[in-house]
Amino acid sequence: MYKAETRGISVTVQSRFVEEESSPNESRYFFAYTVEIVNNGSEQVQLRSRHWRIIDGHGACQEVRGTGVVGKQPVLEPGETFCYTSGCPLNTPDGLMAGSYTMATVAGESFEAEIPAFSLDSPHVRRSLH
Repeated sequence: MYKAETRGISVTVQSRFVEEESSPNESRYFFAYTVEIVNNGSEQVQLRSRHWRIIDGHGACQEVRGTGVVGKQPVLEPGETFCYTSGCPLNTPDGLMAGSYTMATVAGESFEAEIPAFSLDSPHVRRSLH
């Protein structure tokens, strides 16, 4: 698991390779990731948007921005948790993701909550020692 905390917003991510959604012979690799967002702060916040940086095994970077997560813009009271699972297709057997969520307070202040960098690893990676 990978974890980051920004202004009391804890983001934990766990990823896994999804063999049944992948076709290694066609360079299609699918990864699922589960995110847990916990409001450890003292004020209500709402997740407004997401920004992902997805880097494949060749170093190519794709940026994804969008409103909310999985069709929702959850409101988290102090002590509340929101979890969701999503997925990411890659053309390489490994890669990494990182990013941020734009959070808003009741007072209308916005801030970026870090999503920790996490690896996307499949058993199809060919590693070599130098």
